[in-house]
Amino acid sequence: MSRRSFLSTAGITAAGISGYARDWTGKNPARYPDPAIISLDPRFDKYKLGNTPVQRLYTNPNRLWNEGCAWNAVGRYLVFSDVPGDLQLRWIEDDNRVTVFRKPSGNSNGNTFDYQGRQISCQHGPRRVIRYEYDGTETVLASRFNGKRLNSPNDVVVRRNDDSIWFTDPSYGITRNYTGTKARSELKEAVYRIDAKTGGITKVTDDIVKPNGLCFSPDLKKLYVADTGEGSNDIKVWDIDGASLKNGKQFASMKLDGLLCMVRLFLVARKSPNS
Repeated sequence: MSRRSFLSTAGITAAGISGYARDWTGKNPARYPDPAIISLDPRFDKYKLGNTPVQRLYTNPNRLWNEGCAWNAVGRYLVFSDVPGDLQLRWIEDDNRVTVFRKPSGNSNGNTFDYQGRQISCQHGPRRVIRYEYDGTETVLASRFNGKRLNSPNDVVVRRNDDSIWFTDPSYGITRNYTGTKARSELKEAVYRIDAKTGGITKVTDDIVKPNGLCFSPDLKKLYVADTGEGSNDIKVWDIDGASLKNGKQFASMKLDGLLCMVRLFLVARKSPNS
């Protein structure tokens, strides 16, 4: 190619680049500190990292709900439920993929992992709490109390000092054919404990309208439960006395769903209707 031909070709290329319409829209720049992280008490401000953003890991207009997140530290993945969609999904940290983990899921809601790495799920459909064993089989941990069917187990936590399993049992999953199957409630809505050694189920409290999310204090001496009943909307707290609860009282007044209690932080997720 001659010098003149080369320059002519280069000129055409440059003209094409200059005439290209660039897209300047893009995403809005991140704001720091992230306005989505809120301290309700100024004493907690010192624990906020100014450059820590809230990141959206997944969104899909074809999914109905995202509920019951549980982190598996060994597999480095996050399990969560689409309750009316009757499936569980899994976000994988290694490649940022989200895939269907289980379908059907029994309209599972809350999930957690015990200290042996086994997943425990609350199922609205069959109205029970189950554990997935290492070989993929299911063990039913709770489906009835005193011969009567549970309502629709909602959230579940494991107490690490004795491996006992505590769960809430509101009626959200049986009020209509959406997140379960409409049915008559046979038991008062309550919080239950499953003994790790015997498998026995104990009702630890029904002094609550609609028990929802729950968590332990870091020292395992207190149990916090979100009450999402009409006219209630509280976080309640009890002292744990062995396998029972005592000294129940209001801890805070707010409308919320999931709870997580860390050493100096108390994290909550706002409640959606019928969850």
